[in-house]
Amino acid sequence: MFSMIGLIGGLALLIFLTMRGMNLLVAGPLCALFVAVLSGLPLFPQLVGEGEANFVGNYMTGFSGFIASWYLMFLLGAIFGKVMEDSGAADSVSKWIVSKLGMKRAVLAIIIACAVLTYGGVSLFVVAFSVYPMAVSLFREANLPRRFIPAALAFGSVTFTMTSAGSPEIQNWIPIEYLGTSPYAGWEVSLIVAVFMMVFGYWWLGKMIKKAISRGESFIARENDPVNEDKALPHPLTGLVPLVVVLIISFVFHDSLQQSALIIALLGGVIATYLLNRKYFKSFWNAVSEGTLGALLALGNTAAVVGFGGVAKAVPAFEVAVNAMTSIPGSPLIGGAIAVSVIAGMTGSASGGQAIALPLLAPHYMDMGVNTEALHRVVAISSGALDSLPHNGYVVTTVRAICGESHQDAYNPVGAVTVIVPLLGVILAIILFSLGLGI
Repeated sequence: MFSMIGLIGGLALLIFLTMRGMNLLVAGPLCALFVAVLSGLPLFPQLVGEGEANFVGNYMTGFSGFIASWYLMFLLGAIFGKVMEDSGAADSVSKWIVSKLGMKRAVLAIIIACAVLTYGGVSLFVVAFSVYPMAVSLFREANLPRRFIPAALAFGSVTFTMTSAGSPEIQNWIPIEYLGTSPYAGWEVSLIVAVFMMVFGYWWLGKMIKKAISRGESFIARENDPVNEDKALPHPLTGLVPLVVVLIISFVFHDSLQQSALIIALLGGVIATYLLNRKYFKSFWNAVSEGTLGALLALGNTAAVVGFGGVAKAVPAFEVAVNAMTSIPGSPLIGGAIAVSVIAGMTGSASGGQAIALPLLAPHYMDMGVNTEALHRVVAISSGALDSLPHNGYVVTTVRAICGESHQDAYNPVGAVTVIVPLLGVILAIILFSLGLGI
């Protein structure tokens, strides 16, 4: 009883503290301590036998284990994004897309710019920073309420692109280690679901914006609004080529190297960006340094919540919750989707949710004979739903740090397009797989 209170209370406390602005590197272990104390978990390794569960040992095992597995991917992804930004390649691609779609489709232009950069392997945080200045300019000229900018940025970055087949984002690569699949697992269903999420989410976001305008909302300028610099930019083609290089290399090596192919692919993207756009860099090595610091922050925030999950899964209530989810009648895909969604929601991280859930769930469902490609795609899509609750690191960074909005003003549209739309996508994927499509 107390263990379940501790587990649920720890999650609620994590959400509350994050929304209050507390750093995840502090909130993560603090909330994990709350869970451990209410569950009667010993606090230190010295108080238990070797290998037995304890707060410090389990937290640091989860924290360090995630870093050991994904440090190079985070590092190269962040550096790739920063060199794309510093050289102007990301801006060039974004502005080219905007110029083709025009001002009348301002929101769509922002969404597609984010989607192209994300699917090309640029870090989600870098995409938001890169596209935000253009989003402000477009919203100003179209006189759209600026509180919807975070939703447009997030929708293009963390929904139909992040978890789709072929995406270089790690949320599509983590299942490979546990299921022996490829990043293209279930691509037929993935394509249908991605199109559905794109169309439905764009329609819903547009409807919310029109409703706000009808209530008299409009764009309100701020003194610190970014100004688009009239600096020389590389040709859009030389901005697109590095994105294509990442996708091609990951495709060529995904069978032989599995998730390690992402290391070579992102490194190839960095090299291609430098070779094609080197004369446009402000400072290549400064971009590498900034990317490294950004990678450490993003990796640390994610590892902090994975550490929370490492403690959570050691308490009795977690086993009760997992048993309840894995014993849900019907397709194993349903239980897998619910389990990953809930754990991703608990940790506030799609990658963290997968890293905690898959070691426990994958053997169970594989023993049941579930199709691993179907499970891979359902797990990937479902991880990108409840992860976007208010305490998610990307949501906090995008809403507050980048866009300067409050959760009260901006989170409802963000939650609609990054939580509800992916949940509907998961349901559609399960139905399509259950009908035999892509299997």
